[in-house]
Amino acid sequence: MTTTGQENSEFGESTVVLDGEAMNAAIHRMAQEIVAANDDLASVVLLGILSRGRPLAERLVSEIRNMTGVAPKVGSLSTELYRDDVRSGKRSASLGHMTHFDFDVEGTTVVLVDDVLSTGRTVRAAMDEIIDYGRPRYIRLACLIDRGLRELPIQADYLGWSLVTQPDDHVFVRLKESDGEDIVLLESRPGETAESQE
Repeated sequence: MTTTGQENSEFGESTVVLDGEAMNAAIHRMAQEIVAANDDLASVVLLGILSRGRPLAERLVSEIRNMTGVAPKVGSLSTELYRDDVRSGKRSASLGHMTHFDFDVEGTTVVLVDDVLSTGRTVRAAMDEIIDYGRPRYIRLACLIDRGLRELPIQADYLGWSLVTQPDDHVFVRLKESDGEDIVLLESRPGETAESQE
């Protein structure tokens, strides 16, 4: 479900896209889809793209364990050194978060987990990094929010919620683990609108 409440912010109009209950329902549904699509859960690993992809990955693993009794391995993935804007010199790398996982990705089904999917460039960087560690059998993508505006042919296999947004809009995902609350907000400049759909 969506929450239609709106707030005023310094940026403009703020719309609650998902409250905590709706976020939990979306994550539960994504976990169900991962289970349904993978007969061999023992070969599935989840890599959360830092920073908010990691707690989302851990929540998905918890849901999968509750459903099946199997808990896929989980790790963290930082794409900073693989981003095309860093390689081209348009952006400097921030090394505050580091990739960490203690398992082999060779032959596995890697599920990349991120909070917001937009241009697709972060996901492309994540795939480049994974390949440097080994050759998975499959790479899949799970995202809580797809805000559109794609620049690369990349789509989520497991999706929580889809939004139609404008380039100047901002989508904020807040999680209890890092922000003290579960909520997704869409902030638009005055006069701009955005539609949401499941």
